[in-house]
Amino acid sequence: MNNEQPVIVGLDIGTTKIAAIAGRKNEFGKLEILGFGRANSNGVTHGMVLNIDQTIKAITAALENCYASNPSLSISEVYVGIAGHHIKSLQTRGDIVRQQNDDEIRQEEIDKLIADQYRTYIPAGDQIIDVIPQEFTVDNFQNIPNPIGYSGVKVGANFHIITGDKNAIRNINRSVEKSGLITKDLVLQPLASAAAVMCDQDLEAGVAIVDIGGGTTDLAVFYEGILKHTAVIPFGGENITQDIKTGLGVLKTQAEQLKIQFGSALSDETKANQFITIPGLRGMPAKEISVKNLANIIQARMGEILDFVSFHLKQVGLDNRMLNGGIILTGGGAQLKHLLQLTEYATGLNARIGFPNEHLAANQIDELSKPMYSTCIGLILKGYNDYENKNKKLGQNFIKVAGSTVGILQTTTETTVDETAPAIETPAEPEVVKRKKTIKGFMDSFKTNLIEMFKEEEDGQF
Repeated sequence: MNNEQPVIVGLDIGTTKIAAIAGRKNEFGKLEILGFGRANSNGVTHGMVLNIDQTIKAITAALENCYASNPSLSISEVYVGIAGHHIKSLQTRGDIVRQQNDDEIRQEEIDKLIADQYRTYIPAGDQIIDVIPQEFTVDNFQNIPNPIGYSGVKVGANFHIITGDKNAIRNINRSVEKSGLITKDLVLQPLASAAAVMCDQDLEAGVAIVDIGGGTTDLAVFYEGILKHTAVIPFGGENITQDIKTGLGVLKTQAEQLKIQFGSALSDETKANQFITIPGLRGMPAKEISVKNLANIIQARMGEILDFVSFHLKQVGLDNRMLNGGIILTGGGAQLKHLLQLTEYATGLNARIGFPNEHLAANQIDELSKPMYSTCIGLILKGYNDYENKNKKLGQNFIKVAGSTVGILQTTTETTVDETAPAIETPAEPEVVKRKKTIKGFMDSFKTNLIEMFKEEEDGQF
């Protein structure tokens, strides 16, 4: 069964690194990593591709490293993450009045409702990346996660719309295309990271995913099982490195090493009499760096990032009493010492580190269970979610009579249904439809419930 699953590749184009990971699900529904490559990123600043040529070279280098880890791999299509401070989100409301209001609500009507939102007015130069349905309403019934199978006159929903700069999106697509690859889908990075580190209990409890990358910090907030808010904060690990370089008068490479080896996000946890000696430049005397001064610089910038997180949580009315799951920190910056304590102090929420190893098969490379690879693992999960839902649709055929769905034929992959043949009338089963089609999550182009992706029964599907 393992070899029947497709190989799906995630490509994370970051500010500091570009990672390419190829994975395939095993019989237990866990990801087996078949290839892994990374390269330093030079053409990306704050999550945006500014130098296409340098980005192409970095993508090519990451792919070559991936092929070197597994020469039998063949990569043509990739799922690509997108971030950058140009990413914005807005809330909209949409409604449709149904013609056949005695019939049950069908998927086609929901698809039309969602498609209508792509005509929402947005500023010139921006482009809609995704439309994410939140809670639905049918007539006077509120907070319906999935209206299929209901009947009523008017169907509406609240939507979370994610937009980005057209040129920034074009630059990503060009870089991937000129590297000899096809972009299968663009996925917002915080949503990919969320898929990798979050479980169904987190989704139910309500959590904020804070992905601290090199150039940006990405935020995704979930409450009552739906995506409530997304934001991209234009600061990340590179800003901390730059602050250390400027504040302590050292080289950038030295600043990065100081941050990784001796850095702390809480100056109170460091000793005032502890110093680091670094070699001088061109015969200059060695320089002594105070560990406490280093921690003060890191704490100042991390505190600023966490202030932005608190601001966004207050903006959507989610204070610490509501997010019972607290904050999940992931991304390369989440590995800073004492960051959990600073996060809890700054936001008043419980915090933990999110590792992507929950969905990885046993005996994988230890390197890949680090938080910095959450986005890339999440991109593969997004690809598998698309693949599995496409197969579900092939295995179920709707029989339409007078424009309405009255039944479902369960078929095997070998069985075909002739749509021109007379329809066989069977009792309607709205509950079956409801289990098949849930629309409050963000995977499957944000039309399928994320909980289904993490449910325990998944282990038995393969």
